[in-house]
Amino acid sequence: MYALMAVVFVIGYLCIAFEHPLKIDKAAAAILTAVLTWTILVLGADQILPLLQPGSHDPADSSAVVVEALRHHLGEVSEILFFLLGAMTIVELIDSHEGFKAITDRIQTRKRVHLLWIIGFLTFFLSAALDNLTTTIVMVSLLRKLIRGRPERWLFVGVVVIAANSGGAWSPIGDVTTTMLWIGNQITASGVIVNLFLPSLVCLLVPLIILSFTLRGEAPRPRPRAHLAEKHPPSTSVFERNLVLGLGLAALLFVPVFKTVTHLPPYMGILFGLGVLWVATEIIHRNKNAEDKHPLSVVGVLRKVDTPSVLFFLGILLAVSSLATAGHLTQVATALRESLGHIYAINYAIGLLSAVVDNVPLVAGAMKMYPLVSEKMLAATAAEELGWMSQFVIDGNFWEMLAYCAGTGGSTLIIGSAAGVAAMGMEKISFTWYIKRVSVLAFLGYTAGAATYIGMLALR
Repeated sequence: MYALMAVVFVIGYLCIAFEHPLKIDKAAAAILTAVLTWTILVLGADQILPLLQPGSHDPADSSAVVVEALRHHLGEVSEILFFLLGAMTIVELIDSHEGFKAITDRIQTRKRVHLLWIIGFLTFFLSAALDNLTTTIVMVSLLRKLIRGRPERWLFVGVVVIAANSGGAWSPIGDVTTTMLWIGNQITASGVIVNLFLPSLVCLLVPLIILSFTLRGEAPRPRPRAHLAEKHPPSTSVFERNLVLGLGLAALLFVPVFKTVTHLPPYMGILFGLGVLWVATEIIHRNKNAEDKHPLSVVGVLRKVDTPSVLFFLGILLAVSSLATAGHLTQVATALRESLGHIYAINYAIGLLSAVVDNVPLVAGAMKMYPLVSEKMLAATAAEELGWMSQFVIDGNFWEMLAYCAGTGGSTLIIGSAAGVAAMGMEKISFTWYIKRVSVLAFLGYTAGAATYIGMLALR
């Protein structure tokens, strides 16, 4: 049963990785994998659990132990899911009000190099405030208004992927993996911002500097379509757009403050922000007829939220939790430590692996493989283990570098991150083109950022 769990997980993982060739949504594969792994675990509990702690489990109570573990893990997973659902709803609400136009309409330059740096930095900071997936969707939509022709845009879209992933890595709400570590208390908002901002910035600067020596001339602008604007007038006023944009960004940025002040989980902060925005939009649209009001309300926006992604996270996180309960991840952690030996090498490898395998289960696995060490546990640690264990305290070097590596390593392949997959689908970028034109740039930036973080540790 123990081996069968691993086999089912690997098969499910392959179905997720080859979602497009199989034409089966990854959420379906993830949910089935989660249910099957937990089912195998409960059916084989009397065999598996005694392997973890011989003699500590009565075979008759083994299934109850598994059910209790499932409830515990579901509570942890739910915190992440409610946070994502709240954040995605807020962003969709801003987009439905065309709030992002306040940002995009201010870009006037046509020079490729200037446009490259503007797009890169705008994506970098926008991703930190929103998230890398949403920012990629917004920025690709923006590029369509700034540059004519799909092949002409592809290189800029590649930079958007790199910038979105690097920007999300240094913010507790910018990338789902960083959010997972933040909610799990492995990192703090202030710690990740202070210690990962410079490495993440270097990760972006290296590709931008290299491309600045090769890009020349001006980017062709799309032809004006004034008649479309007359046919389809904006559904919101300038005041409404700016108000919803301001309230939405404030709600997202308020979450770390809320957690610090109240010590409540982040999902409570994001739900508070959603509630405020919900009330505000109901008030400003209260005099409109139902047909105009519905697309601008939270009720209408909820239909556009990417629910399959939420279900995917539910499935994959529960599947990983089953392996943690059965002891598989402890074995993997031991193997990584014995083969690589150092946290820098382990994290660097995890980052590169995230280009092939989704970074969400990788980080979820690492969180289970390397438990968070409290100050009390550290005080009771033997002297020979003290150096290793100290890396796993809150804001420890392992967790911070994991947030950076898992967030940015996926940029080396277009299928290695949610931002890359979104860009690939929107712009029809081929896998081989990305490898030829962007992968090396992303790899150099990723490596330079990792070296920057290690250098910062050496100077402390």
